Amino acid sequence: MSNRSPVFNQARKSLALLASVLLLGFGSAVAQAQNSLNIAVLDMTSALFNSEVARQEDQKVRSETSADETRVRSIAEQATALNEKLQKDGATMSEEQRRKTAEEIEELGVQYEFLVQKIQRLVQERRQAFQEAYTPNLIQAITAVIEENNYDMVFRAEAVLHYNNAADITAQVTAKLNEQAARAR
Repeated sequence: MSNRSPVFNQARKSLALLASVLLLGFGSAVAQAQNSLNIAVLDMTSALFNSEVARQEDQKVRSETSADETRVRSIAEQATALNEKLQKDGATMSEEQRRKTAEEIEELGVQYEFLVQKIQRLVQERRQAFQEAYTPNLIQAITAVIEENNYDMVFRAEAVLHYNNAADITAQVTAKLNEQAARAR
């Protein structure tokens, strides 16, 4: 027995028609609201992480991880050189030499992964701590921009698929964050 009975098909068509009517009505209501409302969009993450304070924090993290990053590059170069040697000279190497070279490459891979994960973990922890510490500043900056420009609605840019008549206030919020940081010094 099929779910596609004539009654089911008619009900599905009726629901599709109702949905179309509702969407048309919603679309015109949104268009009318856009004409009367001052609407903006904001990418909060970009606003926060493009600020001067975030750049300074990024520089601190880079400074702390620079030795590990140099070591990661060195390990990658060593592994590449050994792999090329194995490819080039593998046919003339003894079984023992090939095994030792493969073990060295594997050990370098383990060191590489450990250091990369260590760096990523530190960066992620610092980024999270920064975001938590500066969220109140971000909220103040957003509030200031909204009040200065009399926005009726502000949507997160990540949640908006398309916008024509909405102002993007991300750069303004970043500028406010930079002003806050300059006043704090």
